[in-house]
Amino acid sequence: MFHAVRGQGQPLVLLHGWAMHAGIFGPLSEALADHFELHLIDLPGHGRSADAGVALTLDAAADAVAALVPARALWLGWSLGGLVALQAAARIPERVRGLVMLAASPRFVRGEDWPAGMDPSVFRGFGSELGRDYRGTLDRFLMLEAQGSDHVREELRLLRAEVFAHGEPGAGVLCEGLRLLEESDLRAALPGLAMPSLWLAGRRDRLVSPAAMQAAAALAPDARFHQVQHGGHAPFLTHADEVAGALRDFARDCPP
Repeated sequence: MFHAVRGQGQPLVLLHGWAMHAGIFGPLSEALADHFELHLIDLPGHGRSADAGVALTLDAAADAVAALVPARALWLGWSLGGLVALQAAARIPERVRGLVMLAASPRFVRGEDWPAGMDPSVFRGFGSELGRDYRGTLDRFLMLEAQGSDHVREELRLLRAEVFAHGEPGAGVLCEGLRLLEESDLRAALPGLAMPSLWLAGRRDRLVSPAAMQAAAALAPDARFHQVQHGGHAPFLTHADEVAGALRDFARDCPP
């Protein structure tokens, strides 16, 4: 799998969201490179890992990333990447010093006992539309990600500029990713987390509500919640300094 390293300091793994690649963390990387050794990963089937030969499952992706990065790193996962980071924290806690869930939830869809999730038909709809209108479907998803941000045009421009920067992710792997978003439920892992966690939400996020992230943080034993007041689903694009500051504060308080 694609793995790039930049910066200096304590190791921090960055895992991107659905249909994206590590390049989406450009603004955040600039804000963090003087404080962290950044490990930028393209998840299986995405970006420069399109032919990595690793299945896009939570177990396979978590194990493949762990094999590439230093032990006792901080792991940050945005959106779909958050599920991978949380799976690693639960399954191989000795590898994860601290967990950062960035606009990510242990369960993305709504349920009777999880009212703040998304309507599951949203993910099913994107999956069914991929075969008919691949680029249009991706663009509609990007628009949903950018909605709510007070810099919606800038955020959408950045998302559109990056999505095909390293080729087009295959429709099959995109469907697998949507299935993970729709079907995964990692809430049972939260009470047993052996490391501190930071839950970073955008107050105006239309995909992962801050209420869902607060509810998840309340289930974890050593968790803190931070809300970017004017951020949407990708607050690190337009509020990189605020996100970076929250990360630095969290890392300072994590035990070695």
